[in-house]
Amino acid sequence: MSYDSKFKRDDIDELFEAVLTLKDQEDCYRFFEDICTINEIHSIAQRLQVAKLLSEKKTYSEIEAATKASTATISRINKCLVYGADGYTRVLERLAEKKNEE
Repeated sequence: MSYDSKFKRDDIDELFEAVLTLKDQEDCYRFFEDICTINEIHSIAQRLQVAKLLSEKKTYSEIEAATKASTATISRINKCLVYGADGYTRVLERLAEKKNEE
């Protein structure tokens, strides 16, 4: 792994290895329903939507209306997009590529 995460630990490595074994949406639903609360899943999904809308240059008020995310959450995600580890950017680019292939 060329990226040196400040969160790197053996148990987190094992979690990510588990996620990488998921083969389809059904696997994801089953695993995440077991490992997360419904509120945690909703929060994660909301954050991804906020990142997507920020990358589309939507305003904070547009994003707040569309996602019901607080401006603090929107700001935190924007900070990740600008100064973070490029995780959102990489995933959003891959999702866009996948959508274009369909």
